[in-house]
Amino acid sequence: MKIATFNINGIKARAEALPNWLDSAQPDVVLLQEIKSVDEAFPRDLFEERGYNVETHGQKGFNGVAILSKLPLEDVSRGLPGDESDEQARWIEATVVGKQALRVCGLYLPNGNPVELAEDGSPVPGGKYDYKLRWMERLRTRAAELLATEEPALMAGDYNIIPQAEDAKRPEAWREDALFRPESRAAFRRILNLGFTEAFRARVQGPGHYSFWDYQAGAWNRNDGIRIDHFLLTPQAADLMRDCGIDKEVRGGDKPSDHVPVWVELDI
Repeated sequence: MKIATFNINGIKARAEALPNWLDSAQPDVVLLQEIKSVDEAFPRDLFEERGYNVETHGQKGFNGVAILSKLPLEDVSRGLPGDESDEQARWIEATVVGKQALRVCGLYLPNGNPVELAEDGSPVPGGKYDYKLRWMERLRTRAAELLATEEPALMAGDYNIIPQAEDAKRPEAWREDALFRPESRAAFRRILNLGFTEAFRARVQGPGHYSFWDYQAGAWNRNDGIRIDHFLLTPQAADLMRDCGIDKEVRGGDKPSDHVPVWVELDI
């Protein structure tokens, strides 16, 4: 089974490029972020005519996540547990029914910028960076619950986290950014250290591998990128992994997103 994650930065803007990539890459399951559409306006027909079941958790104008699956989807859940007041559409999960069940969780983790700090260096309560770190703590709780099932599961999407210096062409430029601040990376490690495998780094080592390039300042032409789209696999899913990669060539297509797809292949 080939599973991909792709921040498309607006379904309307990618209404041609996304189907073209699907036809070429033929993923079985796709986790989308930043669909920037309410559920009712999402162009389901584009994907259903290609054999995908479609589940969305949309929001007007920004955020929004979706699952496309050529296999049946069961027990769909929307919204990251832990804060009933959180109205941002950043989490969707479902069970994909193949040779065996796989729980897939699609996420769009908060960016967190601008970073607002109090005099003691702690995040300002209610600020965007505070929201990011609190969201990650809720994510850690859900991650622990997934591990406790002892079944194949994964959490994938745009984490808005640069895990290590090698995941940025110019790490010094991101030092005070919410994506690379030590608190953000520590929160990511706390989730990873519960017992997850970061799929890409389990297969590929070294610098130069990115999934995001800013539209500005010629970042793409200079390969001035960062790697912020990740797959975290439970041990049961990691045992089934055959490969993982980044479809970098998609960034060079017509009307590209600022992200490219990342994918894993599982023997499931």
